[in-house]
Amino acid sequence: GILAIGAMGLTLNMVVLFSLILAVGMLVDGAIIVTEYADRKMTEGAPRLEAYREAAKRMAWPVISSTATTLAAFLPLVFWPGVVGEFMKYLPITLLMTLSASLVMALLFVPVLGSYFDRPSGTVKMETVQALEHGTAGEVVSLPGPTGAYARVLAWTLKRPGKVTLGVFGFLIAVQWFYATHGAGIEFFPDVEPERATIEVHARGNLSVDEKDALVRRVEAIVLGINARDREMESVYASAGQQSSVQNRAEDVIGSVQVEFADWQNRRPAGRILGEIERGAARIPGIAVEARKEEQGPPVGKPLQIELSAEDPALLPAAVERIRAAFDAIGGLKDIEDSRPIPGIDWGLTVDRAQAAKFGADVAAVGSAIKLVTKGLKVGEYRPDDSEDEIDIVVRYPEQFRTLDMIDQVRIQTDAGLIPISNFVTREAARKVGTIRRVDGRRVMTVQADVQDGILADTKVKELAAWFEKEGWDNAVRVTFKGEDEEQKKAQKFLTEAFFVTILLIAIILITQFNSFYSAGLILTAVVMSTLGVMVGLLVIHQPFGIVMSGIGVIALAGIVVNNNIVLIDTYDNEIRKPGSPLDAIVRTGAQRLRPVFLTSFTTALGLMPMVLSTNIDLFSRTVEIGGPSTQWWVQLSTAIVSGLVFSTILTLIVTPCLLMVRHNFRAWRERRRHGAAAAQPAE
Repeated sequence: GILAIGAMGLTLNMVVLFSLILAVGMLVDGAIIVTEYADRKMTEGAPRLEAYREAAKRMAWPVISSTATTLAAFLPLVFWPGVVGEFMKYLPITLLMTLSASLVMALLFVPVLGSYFDRPSGTVKMETVQALEHGTAGEVVSLPGPTGAYARVLAWTLKRPGKVTLGVFGFLIAVQWFYATHGAGIEFFPDVEPERATIEVHARGNLSVDEKDALVRRVEAIVLGINARDREMESVYASAGQQSSVQNRAEDVIGSVQVEFADWQNRRPAGRILGEIERGAARIPGIAVEARKEEQGPPVGKPLQIELSAEDPALLPAAVERIRAAFDAIGGLKDIEDSRPIPGIDWGLTVDRAQAAKFGADVAAVGSAIKLVTKGLKVGEYRPDDSEDEIDIVVRYPEQFRTLDMIDQVRIQTDAGLIPISNFVTREAARKVGTIRRVDGRRVMTVQADVQDGILADTKVKELAAWFEKEGWDNAVRVTFKGEDEEQKKAQKFLTEAFFVTILLIAIILITQFNSFYSAGLILTAVVMSTLGVMVGLLVIHQPFGIVMSGIGVIALAGIVVNNNIVLIDTYDNEIRKPGSPLDAIVRTGAQRLRPVFLTSFTTALGLMPMVLSTNIDLFSRTVEIGGPSTQWWVQLSTAIVSGLVFSTILTLIVTPCLLMVRHNFRAWRERRRHGAAAAQPAE
């Protein structure tokens, strides 16, 4: 698998490394199934060569089908579009490569190695093997240990399969309803402890670069003072002035201070550090400070963004004002800003050309005269001996004459002598406009805000959507939710489509193998039960459902949890051909597959437990780290897979046999009705 990843040019980035961790628990499933079957055959007395030869042949199709269903789950994720897809595509690619390699390992290399080096484990006694192979239900339930205990529970449920099945699915519906009403909500991407942050300084007014720099220096001094006391930052970088190249930055930002934090173990959480900086900067008059953590996932800007567009630009400022009032009313938001022009004045000079012609003046002469008052009139260029670039020679009035009133007193030379330009120039004030934005030819303005700690952006989006419905918004102004909500909806739409494609691919594989719609549908019930486990796990740890991470976990589960059912149904199809009742065949099937089912499920679960517990073991420094940023990425995905897999495994060992029994009971009932109807007909 790693050879294939290297051949594709992929680096061992964070997503690839987590994918390898996830694969560790999954890629042993096929080898476990083959080895467990060979172990039982060796316990019966077969030589190891014969045992592994039969295991490879007998379990080839179940292993191929179970691996193919897992690959089918991850295959649609390769085609994930957009920024999120570029970020997450390494996960399905890595798993496709490693799981394909594990199939070759399970069916070729493991049997070869086992035929040379393996021996019976001794964990299964001969009488147990005989009971599992040919015994009746009564003989199986009398076995000692976990196998007998499970067989007794299974036999009890098989006597009332309909009630058990209805009870489980009723519990499934209840859990889904309870999470929808009492769950922790929905979020787009997990909140991860950042390594860097930016403190943006907002100020209004016609400030010079030196004035902006002085204000930014005061904020920088607060940051450096905190760092001198606690040593929680690696570096501090400050810049003053307009930075129009930075996307989604407000027009009134006069500078920023960028902070690179020390290692997370040697400092407080970033939120507490930034909060102290904001409280200190709040005492500086005339500015507002906004601390923004570095986005660890796909860049979406502030989580709450609303774009307003209209063909008539005059409608936008009032609409922005209403939405800002709504932002303030719903609460839970901070750092609210909009893209309306910053308050200011632009002075426009209108030249009356006809009047100017009477004095023999032209527009070019007026422009040159005005430049003497403002930024200066370029009269030439000069390159000093010690410079490679030319320097402009600019002429303008002394500083005391560079005033607004001086514009009215400027005189220009004409044929009639020096004439004041006020004779034919009108000066008018207009509202200053910094940037004009259009989307699809329509003028747009935006309102955006961040959410306070502990509040989900999705919750506030729903509150705003309800507010718009209540207000009865004017259709002349179009409202569009952008930012995190837009990306969340795109990801949700793709993952929903990917989930149905996954189910379709798995169904095709199952129908091809078992040639039965009922068996395929029965196996797919494990997917439904796995979603129950995901919700139960999220309720227990009180975590929100992550659209990206938990969504990938649900899709991954669709391919993982059907593996146990595939092997279970395949074993049952062989057991039902033996003498005995359907009850005997189902009990033998469950008892035979108990050990491999638990092994395959719990190896996957145990492989992910360090991520679920946010635990990292450093073998070189011999330390155990809990809650590190590298593990925060994957808690949601790992929790979804582990909780869903454990829960569905337990239910699979009970519900799947019950559904098999339901089918037999239904067939028997239908046969009784047919024979009863035939007996009731009078003989001719």
